[in-house]
Amino acid sequence: MKRLIFLLLPLTVYMLACAGGGDKNKPSASSSDKPAVDGAKIYKINCELCHGSDGKLKSNGSKDLTVSEMDLDMRIAQISKGKGLMMPYEKILSLAEIKAVAEYTMTLK
Repeated sequence: MKRLIFLLLPLTVYMLACAGGGDKNKPSASSSDKPAVDGAKIYKINCELCHGSDGKLKSNGSKDLTVSEMDLDMRIAQISKGKGLMMPYEKILSLAEIKAVAEYTMTLK
């Protein structure tokens, strides 16, 4: 049973990460018209499964984000490149989205 969960979890996380892609053919708004990136919403979609809504879940070897001492740049790097079972998000999320998630995780302390 554990082996099945271990195999299905990365697939589930990947599917959740790809779910909010949006319409690529839609004309883009000018930079002043773009809404701010919602780091909390992106976290909920991509990170909550393992880290939990409060950052303390520690599922599948994930760390407790409430006690993390990583600075913003380190968090951006880890979200981008991944670590251990955590998949890299650099090809899934934009740099602005990754930064917004990293900033949001700092509020979980």
